Amino acid sequence: MRRLFLLLASAALVCAQKQPFDTTVMMQLKRMSDPQISPDGQWVAFTVQSVDVAANQKPAQVWIVPLDGGTPRQMTHDGDDNERPRWSPDSRRIAYISNRGGSSQIWMMDPDGGNAKQITNLSTEADGVLFAPDGKNLVFTSAVYPDCGGDDACNRRNLDADRASKVKARIYTELLYRHWTQWQSRRRSHLFVVPAGGGVPKDLTPGTRDVPPFSLGGPDDYDVSPDGQEVCYVMNSDPVPATSTNSDLYAVSIEGGAPRRITTNPGADLSPHYSPDGKYLAWRSQIRAGYESDRFRLMVLERASGRLMNLTENLDRWVNSFTWSPDSANLFFTTADRGRQAIQLMPVNGGPIRIAASGESELDDMQLTRSGKTMVYTQQTGTSPVEIYRAASSGGAPVALTHLNDAVLNGAAAGSLEEVWVNAPDGARIQSFIVKPYGFDPARKYPVLMMIHGGPQGNWGYSWSYRWNQQVFAAAGYVVVMPNPRGSTGYGQKFIDEINNDWGGKAFDDIMAVTDYAANLPYVDPTRMVAAGASYGGYMIDWILGHTQRFKALVTHDGVYDLNAEFGATEELWFPLWEYGGTPWDKPEEYQKWSPSSYVKDFHTPTLVVHGELDFRVPYEQGLELFTALQMQKVPSKLLVFPDEGHWVLKPQNSLLWYKTVIDWLDNWSKK
Repeated sequence: MRRLFLLLASAALVCAQKQPFDTTVMMQLKRMSDPQISPDGQWVAFTVQSVDVAANQKPAQVWIVPLDGGTPRQMTHDGDDNERPRWSPDSRRIAYISNRGGSSQIWMMDPDGGNAKQITNLSTEADGVLFAPDGKNLVFTSAVYPDCGGDDACNRRNLDADRASKVKARIYTELLYRHWTQWQSRRRSHLFVVPAGGGVPKDLTPGTRDVPPFSLGGPDDYDVSPDGQEVCYVMNSDPVPATSTNSDLYAVSIEGGAPRRITTNPGADLSPHYSPDGKYLAWRSQIRAGYESDRFRLMVLERASGRLMNLTENLDRWVNSFTWSPDSANLFFTTADRGRQAIQLMPVNGGPIRIAASGESELDDMQLTRSGKTMVYTQQTGTSPVEIYRAASSGGAPVALTHLNDAVLNGAAAGSLEEVWVNAPDGARIQSFIVKPYGFDPARKYPVLMMIHGGPQGNWGYSWSYRWNQQVFAAAGYVVVMPNPRGSTGYGQKFIDEINNDWGGKAFDDIMAVTDYAANLPYVDPTRMVAAGASYGGYMIDWILGHTQRFKALVTHDGVYDLNAEFGATEELWFPLWEYGGTPWDKPEEYQKWSPSSYVKDFHTPTLVVHGELDFRVPYEQGLELFTALQMQKVPSKLLVFPDEGHWVLKPQNSLLWYKTVIDWLDNWSKK
């Protein structure tokens, strides 16, 4: 016992010698992403985003580091948005997206950063560049006017006319008319191809559909075949994309022409990747139509025979990302499991799954050298942001290739994540993570912050966040408790599905069970417990308002408050249609039962309401309605609205204000 006391005292002394991990420290961190191995196996290019608080910007630059270890170097310096480096097959050039010329275009440079050349000069700009494996072409996206397609003069005339018009009204005749933070304009995202040395870009996906889809698409939703002759892409062709998750794979010749539909699955088919030998096409697939949180399987199509294989049907976890081994014999993929994300691999024809890399961390973005012996990937933990690592693909000790944040992290105290399991009332096992406060003293009693994640199909784990950083809240003096209730990912699909049409049911019971556990910890003051959450976490805070008074204060960020009103204003209608089994007029009892607005007369807890005016997922009127209800009920409350933010607070100065306002609100009710 004496030894334990001495260890705790020693840990407290070490912590006291470091500064708290507050927002000032967080803003000094460099944010790394998108590592890309050169084909010759000599280098890794990647993107680094830093934070310029004074300018209220987050400039991004391309960096490079030797694969066998060495000092990383910044390769780009002109412009404040340089990203997505992609190597030519001979490793002699790097294509990337840059605004160094005043607009977002494709540029090319040597591996040492020299001989930069602008490849595109489109009025509609360029994004998402890929090098064709034969090195002859570049494939990219651009949002063009469908009637113009690849005719840049036509696109420029339309852009000039739109900008010059004094009328800014929008007219729509169909759904989906806005998404995330953007209203749907007359333009559509199309795939283009341009010679690697420059030339006239060609529109590969003409028409009125967005490629990738306006709603579900991402930067990995198209690929070029190894022979450079075919492009596979994702498109949602359903008549009403706002109610459909049915994206499919299509293939088109690199020369253009009529596309060929590859998949007919009623759910989402995403992330197509050709095998290096060209024999196979792999992708991630969801089977259930309209359910964006169905399990992602790893599918493989043998192109010559048409044989389709579901490689992970017996794996009760989502496949989140994947890549091919260079010999096309195996697929490396990531899955989340109980707060961790490991890299696994399995044979292309199915078979046993093996772990390639794992730990108390989240691993992703894996790539392999041409020999297949070395793997590069990103790693983040609950105490450190993304860094880039190298390891043998057969396993072994990893080696960090980047240390860009070591100096900052070594000067600040970050608390480790403690894993706990609690029984829910129905016997389900609920995992949570606890971070103890800065300068933790086991003899003291601390306030507790119950931090509730969004989704609801999301999770807390050994990963890093800049928007809800557990270390910042722990530095403010809170025992931070992060529960993973029903609906959370990483515990099997049944655990996820149990929140369907039950948002305030078992998940609420799970959170209250974890709250009971936290209240009984010897270093916790159960009379000073607070709770906060965003998105679905905001919904749960709104639900808590009407169902318990055990918290001293609450924070709800972009939370769903009135289900009927939210249905009529949100953009991705497939979400409430699935969760509640239909529309509010078809299922009025369900919408009323699970709407926090139905329980206004039971609201008593002081609440901070936060919302972004550009949030189209959970429109900001939801926050206004809640604040009005709180004020009319004479519940102590405060409203913080960001006119220039959407579902997330992204601008540096807004982020600083957010953290200060949230912590001040919690402190006011839990520390006085």
